[in-house]
Amino acid sequence: MQKIVSILLVLMSAITVAQKPIFTQARVKEATVYFNSAEIVQSTSAMLPNGTSEVVVKNVANNLNENSVQIGAPSTVTVLSVQFTNDYISEYDIDENSPAIKKVRDSINLVQKEINKVINTKISEQKTIELLDKNQQVFGQNSGLSVIELTKMVEYYKTKRTEISNSINALEEREKKLRETLTRLNTKLEVDSSKEEKMSTGKLVLQLMNNSAGNVPLDISYITQNAGWSPFYDLRAENVKEPITMMYKAQVVQNTGIDWKKVKLTLSSGNPNQNNQAPILSPWFLNYGAPSYNYRQKGMMNQLQGSVAGVQVKEYKMLGEAAPASISGYVDIVENQLNISFDIDIPYDILSNGKAHSVALKDIKIPASYKYYSVPKIEKEAFLLAEIKDYGKYNLLPGEANIIFEGMYVGKTHINPSQTSDTLNLSMGRDKKVSIKREKVVDKSGTKFLSSKKEQTFTYDITLRNNKKEAIYMLLKDQYPLSSDKEIEIELLGKDGAKVNNETGILTWDVNLKPNETKKIRISYIVKYPKDKIIGNL
Repeated sequence: MQKIVSILLVLMSAITVAQKPIFTQARVKEATVYFNSAEIVQSTSAMLPNGTSEVVVKNVANNLNENSVQIGAPSTVTVLSVQFTNDYISEYDIDENSPAIKKVRDSINLVQKEINKVINTKISEQKTIELLDKNQQVFGQNSGLSVIELTKMVEYYKTKRTEISNSINALEEREKKLRETLTRLNTKLEVDSSKEEKMSTGKLVLQLMNNSAGNVPLDISYITQNAGWSPFYDLRAENVKEPITMMYKAQVVQNTGIDWKKVKLTLSSGNPNQNNQAPILSPWFLNYGAPSYNYRQKGMMNQLQGSVAGVQVKEYKMLGEAAPASISGYVDIVENQLNISFDIDIPYDILSNGKAHSVALKDIKIPASYKYYSVPKIEKEAFLLAEIKDYGKYNLLPGEANIIFEGMYVGKTHINPSQTSDTLNLSMGRDKKVSIKREKVVDKSGTKFLSSKKEQTFTYDITLRNNKKEAIYMLLKDQYPLSSDKEIEIELLGKDGAKVNNETGILTWDVNLKPNETKKIRISYIVKYPKDKIIGNL
């Protein structure tokens, strides 16, 4: 009988050992960062026995797409299940042999003892107050005491009760602080004592079946939303005769809960989270109802303004020294059917702090031709434009660009390669050496009232002056209004040689200005409409 009991104890002990989870910590090897997510590849290893084991992988991202988790293991290992959690609790989750953990546990014991002492003292003080209160009631009912004795008793009671009450308040304050300390110490048990890397709360719980006991390597990959990147550029031009030097960069941000130390970084323009279901076109049935109005169109800038009028000049802080000329040799650009990726051979440290990390990708010399552009009705300044042909070969992505012209920072612009034109226009900033003025000619403008119509004439002079030492070419634009009502009649009286787009009302001039030359251009138009009506945007 004793032999059977011993066998049962051994079996129960074996089952207990088998059920004990095996803890291991993952390290980040690679990260493929998309615009709004990232695929992280980590590696780890675990000493597995024969049979089924529960392996808890620490230090994975705090938030991840559980459906995207993939586990790479040797052929002797079968992955039975994978579960992600931020709340894994186990009596085995702490390495009791760690000196740091032992120190924390010793501190917890000391603090707990102090809390117990404070509680015991506080109880004693409370019992003393209860005793004083009862004695005060007894003496108060005893009329045999003299006034002097009663007065002394009241003074003693008052002094002693106040003293004990203050002591209880101090004890409660000390207990509160000790409990706060205890909470902090308990929290430390969840964190590795090492300060070298940030530790996340994310864990993967794996159920593995192993056919051969030993140390088993594991590769882990998954998608997390708490990372992304955006392209940006530095555009440098020494003068209008030199090509543009473009530094292609990326701002990488991650807040996954784990620091990426010396990782192989890949940046991709793809989106693994987008819906990949091809759309289906359904029948389009018309029916009566209130007309719809495109409010967004009303608030949009008209096409006169274009994409070059919004350059803002503000304080500029360089993101670091210019990357070496050989940076392109460390980046392999792969252009696939659906996206572009940048494989970077230089290992990078990207901390999990939500801050932008600048990553240099490529430096490019881009041939460009220059011209000036102005829409004085909106901005009475000239913008220098760099025209780039065959820009598709540079694998550009939409993003902001810093402009450094003639050695000076002049502002920002936006690069938009997702356009249909053959030429990419880059705004290189405002040139103060080109003066532009647009004025209403008062004696050529005015209002007349006819029998049933109001007739308004508008005349404007645009004055251009080149204060530079070299000749310039300028693309100048203005406009006249268009009618959306048959009662409103519009006639263009003077265009001064402009190319006219009758569908948009845009007037375009190609102007060549010699050094220190001034030119004047006049436009004039007339608007007729019923005199009892008002046009609000004339």
